[in-house]
Amino acid sequence: MPHDHPHGHHHHHHDHGHSHGPGHNHADADHLHSHMHDHDAAADLQVLAAQFIDGFVQAADKQAYLRLAGVPFEKPGIGGPTALKLVDVELKTEWQVGTASPSFGSRELSYLPFPGQMITERTNMALIYVSMDEKVVTDLRDVLKSRMTELSR
Repeated sequence: MPHDHPHGHHHHHHDHGHSHGPGHNHADADHLHSHMHDHDAAADLQVLAAQFIDGFVQAADKQAYLRLAGVPFEKPGIGGPTALKLVDVELKTEWQVGTASPSFGSRELSYLPFPGQMITERTNMALIYVSMDEKVVTDLRDVLKSRMTELSR
């Protein structure tokens, strides 16, 4: 169960034989209140992407920024291991002004336009690779996701 009041304690779950005092939910055998330990990976990824994009936009030397970040300038393609060459970085800004979802028992969408203060801006980045035979558009979030997976091994 979530807490119903703010407080600033930290848990060190070695032996959970400590008491929190009044106001916490406890059963005799189990500690019932919960803490968010698992990060929302999608939210983390969006924060990383936003920071990366901000850094790229502000960088005086965009190529150096990409190199420092480990973005490959060549990658495998149909023509071989370095067939694809990075030629463009695309930034696309979108504003979410509402939401639409399937309605229960109907083919009609349930549409909720947002009031002004709820409208959110998102900027996404894509890396454009080309060769004589193909064009590959790679979303920055996919690049970051694979990097995060590599680092967590």
